[in-house]
Amino acid sequence: MTFETTLRDGAGQLGLTISDIQVQQLLAYLDLLIKWNKTYNLTSIRDPKEMVSKHLLDSLSVINHLPQGKTLLDVGSGAGLPGIPLAICLPQQEITLVESNGKKTAFLRQVKMELALDNLHVEDGRVEALSGKVFEVIISRAFSSLKNFIELTEKLMDTTTTLVAMKGKFPQDELSELPKNYMVSGSCELVVPGCVGERHLLNIVKKQT
Repeated sequence: MTFETTLRDGAGQLGLTISDIQVQQLLAYLDLLIKWNKTYNLTSIRDPKEMVSKHLLDSLSVINHLPQGKTLLDVGSGAGLPGIPLAICLPQQEITLVESNGKKTAFLRQVKMELALDNLHVEDGRVEALSGKVFEVIISRAFSSLKNFIELTEKLMDTTTTLVAMKGKFPQDELSELPKNYMVSGSCELVVPGCVGERHLLNIVKKQT
């Protein structure tokens, strides 16, 4: 089974319709990731087939569960996950990646240029250094604890912002540490084709006063 077939079949199982152009962009991103990973160690996963399921499909699995919002921030984006697959498949959304590792941000900018992703923006630095912006959706993929996620992004939020945390096992212990003015507005278990182990998605919002 080719990477393209695995990607198309997996997207179908996730209930997604992706165009031929988007498939080719996702595969071009995969090629760049494989190439750069040999030198810069962008991800610990080396097997390209695993990258399709554990990176591409895992990132795409959130699309049907994302809250409404035109602006999305991917915190601690690393090799561009989930932000780049989301930017490819959600071209109407403005997606910003923030990453503090210079080699990784160089990779992200290369992907943006080669794939001509006009809706993708790359910020080089730590998320706490960002200022003057508010995002409607802020997402992280196994970035940190929920409490830390909130603390680092609070100044980038307003009352309409939703934090979206991609987790493995349901983080029951972390929920007990949420600040009192925040609440979980929704959660679901994700089933990612080709991936074993638990996947959960949690939406967190500020409580209305």
